[in-house]
Formats: sequence, C-alpha cells, structure tokens
Amino acid sequence: MMRRRSREARPVARPSRHGRHGRENRSPVVRPPLPPIDTRVERFDIAVGAAAEFLRSAWTDLREVSFEIGIMPPAAADGIPRWTVLREEKRIILYRVPIERLGHPHHDDDLHRRMIIEGAVFRAAAEYLDRDPWDLGPERFRFF
Repeated sequence: MMRRRSREARPVARPSRHGRHGRENRSPVVRPPLPPIDTRVERFDIAVGAAAEFLRSAWTDLREVSFEIGIMPPAAADGIPRWTVLREEKRIILYRVPIERLGHPHHDDDLHRRMIIEGAVFRAAAEYLDRDPWDLGPERFRFF
C-alpha cells in the first residue's frame, strides 16, 4: 500500500533575508588584494641594501664589510653624524633619521630620496676605503 501525503501546507524552511543584525546578503566590503604597504623604513633598507651590494660586487675590500642601519647616532658635540665607520670591526653603520631628515632632495619624490640614501652609502664606503666617492662607481654616475 502506498502512503498518501497529506495535502496540508507545511512551512518551508527558507533562509532569512536578514542576519542577526539585519546585515546579511550585502556585497563584500573587501576589495581585491592590494600590494603590501611599504614604509620609509623598508624603502631605506632596500636602498641601502642595493647600494651596498653594488659596492661589494665592485670592490673586494668591501666584501667582508657589514652595512648596518641604526636609527639615531649617539650624541656628538660637532654635529649629527649620518654614518659611523668602524674599520677594525669591518662595519659601517648608517643612521636612518639623520640621512632622511637632514638630506634635502631637489625634488620631494622617491627617486631623489633614494639618491640621498645611496649617496650617503657611497660616502660612508669611500670614508672606509679612504677614497673619493666618485671613484667607487664611476660608471654608475656617468650620466650626471
């Protein structure tokens, strides 16, 4: 024997149009993935690293030298140093805040700020080697 279904209307479970706070079924708020946010500190690290790698590849005397980044130099009576050269320890410490704040680029854009940073790396390496900064990478500056 076949069972018959009752013809009474049964309530159908339908999803609610509104969630707990009345906010369901809205469009997504999150946009497509955005590139990571870069900071001044990261840009400074990249500029110092690129200039240091160039110098290490061009000068064998700099291959064992550690290029480090400090935030602020110790207090000095004769001004604010932008870097410290420690020949005995084979270290060059570049201070981010004085290089960024006291270097005045011609134009306030990323290229000129990077040139200020790379110039400081070249001058610090030249001081380490007792040479002129222009001698360290003449082909790099041939267009100036």
